[in-house]
Amino acid sequence: MFLLADAGSINPSDPSMIILGLGGVVVMYVIMRPLMRRKKDPFAKPFATTSLSQQRSVERQMESLLVELSEMSRQMTAQLDTRAAKLEALIGEADAKIATLERLSRENPTVPQRFVMPATQPTPEPVREPKPEPAAEPEYTIPPGHAEVYRMADDGKSPGQIAGELGRPVGEVELILALRPRV
Repeated sequence: MFLLADAGSINPSDPSMIILGLGGVVVMYVIMRPLMRRKKDPFAKPFATTSLSQQRSVERQMESLLVELSEMSRQMTAQLDTRAAKLEALIGEADAKIATLERLSRENPTVPQRFVMPATQPTPEPVREPKPEPAAEPEYTIPPGHAEVYRMADDGKSPGQIAGELGRPVGEVELILALRPRV
């Protein structure tokens, strides 16, 4: 009843008011403590039930995704094989041209020294002679595995058929045919 007394008679420094305030805080703590301690368990809720048709639809989508990924990896592998074969062919051509240049420089000592590989010949005294006659074009030698591909292509077979018969990637066969010298 004394709480209903005149508002001017309530003294905040009164010990009974302090005790009453502390009691209110303790009661609130006791009520709120279990609510704060409760952990959220993600498995406490039941899973949303899905129908069998929805599960089958998801399975079909996953299968089609796997097929697409497999196809993409196959295409990437084929592209890498093609690029590797192109590089090998270009390296082979460069080696053949280097060998030709070295042979020609040994046969013709009047070739200017800037065209001679420094590791293969010592530096001779400069020769001051008239310009040499142009050397004959070196003959192109067909790499060992390419002759059969050329022959089969001349017989009218497609790159896919040639690759199947020779056990080589289709991209490699296409590259060999694309780099075939024009005669």
